[in-house]
Amino acid sequence: MGRNHWYLVSSHGSVLFFIAANPDCTISEIVDGMSLARRTVWGLVGDLRRAGMLSVRRAGRQHHYRVNLSGPFLHPTLDGVQLSKVLGGLERRTRSSPRPARADAMSR
Repeated sequence: MGRNHWYLVSSHGSVLFFIAANPDCTISEIVDGMSLARRTVWGLVGDLRRAGMLSVRRAGRQHHYRVNLSGPFLHPTLDGVQLSKVLGGLERRTRSSPRPARADAMSR
């Protein structure tokens, strides 16, 4: 069977899922983990922050991101649902947990 060339969620959703599974991650960790360009990640994270879906903690020169589980899940079919209902079970790792394999390695 051939490999799929489509994804269940958008780029924004993929980044949101990555951050939910890797709370307190940095832009560099998202870039490395998802094999995306830094500029792309900055744009996606900025959109998610403005939508109230992420919280940010600054430590020195780095920003650390977490999903705002009380924020809205912005989707036409899930209007009014909080992110905790959709992503709450994913936020299980801590900063000391190992990082997931790169996205391109997981798709093999």
